[in-house]
Amino acid sequence: MATDTASDAGTASTNEPMYVDGQSQLDDIVAENDVVLTDFYADWCGPCQMLEPIVETLAAETDATVAKVDVDANQQLASAYGVRGVPTLVLFADGEQVEEIVGLQGEDQLRTLIESYTE
Repeated sequence: MATDTASDAGTASTNEPMYVDGQSQLDDIVAENDVVLTDFYADWCGPCQMLEPIVETLAAETDATVAKVDVDANQQLASAYGVRGVPTLVLFADGEQVEEIVGLQGEDQLRTLIESYTE
């Protein structure tokens, strides 16, 4: 698993969540990838911690790119997307926001949602 290098950072669809710091970085990820699942989370949030292994699995097993946004470190970015509670998942397809899911979701529900945009 240690084969990842820094040069892979810009390539389409990574198998691990990408941590986002700021609007321009999220814009780049959304622009460079067809489907992006963005996880707005906070370190102190219990349901966010429960969601973590689910989004990691989805990053590895689906065609979606997973981006993670720490709402405490990126309050402006969170408010730009109307995030009022965590976890909030925002799904982008072809550069547009297509879904917003608030609260803890099951892996199967999220996988089905992602696959409806990736197939």
